[in-house]
Amino acid sequence: MATQPIIRVENLVKNYGNFEAVKDISFDVYENEVFGLLGPNGAGKSTTLEIIETLRKKTSGRITVDGYDLDKNPDDIKQIIGVQLQASGYYPGLNLLQLIELFSGLYNRNVDPMELLQRVNLTEKAKAKFKDLSGGQKQRFSVATTLINEPRIIFLDEPTTGLDPQARRSLWELIRDIRAKGTTVIITTHYMDEAEYLCDRIAIIDSGRIAAMATPDQLIDDLVSGGFERPKEVKKANLEDVFIHLTGRSLRED
Repeated sequence: MATQPIIRVENLVKNYGNFEAVKDISFDVYENEVFGLLGPNGAGKSTTLEIIETLRKKTSGRITVDGYDLDKNPDDIKQIIGVQLQASGYYPGLNLLQLIELFSGLYNRNVDPMELLQRVNLTEKAKAKFKDLSGGQKQRFSVATTLINEPRIIFLDEPTTGLDPQARRSLWELIRDIRAKGTTVIITTHYMDEAEYLCDRIAIIDSGRIAAMATPDQLIDDLVSGGFERPKEVKKANLEDVFIHLTGRSLRED
């Protein structure tokens, strides 16, 4: 993993009237890492990401993305990032090929739609309408659209919420493949096993402040060294492992 920050957040503050949603936080995201931003609902993580994505105005602080200053060069930042859309962001009556062509036109990019669909294991659904896809297929297509402009950084907001175990594991491997090809990934999730599996480093935000930031292993080791003990012995596998072992990793999608 490179040691050069591709994103630098310095003393970021976001206020809504008298409410301080983000309270003077600072962190770096390094090039070609998977960085997790975790926290309870309302902690400030989504607000922070939306500011970096140029979708929301900050109150104060400084942000640079791949050397571009957020205040001076927001359009340059938009050209090098990919942001995952929620399902409501797609025209439900268009098929996947048509949607890719639409987004390619918006980015002014020449993209091979079938090559992109192959990358996310959706070539058989090329002529299917978005509204007819399963939950896992919708999420994989959503990730695919973040890659249309060949971004240096992609932002994934709770990408596996609501998916069954096979679909979750499939999306995990897709994210790792994207990172292996040189793209930096910023992810939010409420699944701690997902964060532990995917993330090189994690920042935990609570009440608008960063409570801790380190690698998953370091965060766990720090907790244990402070005397923490689980009330129940940790087993070498969990129930999801049992489910996957008995039913296989293959996706069961119509």
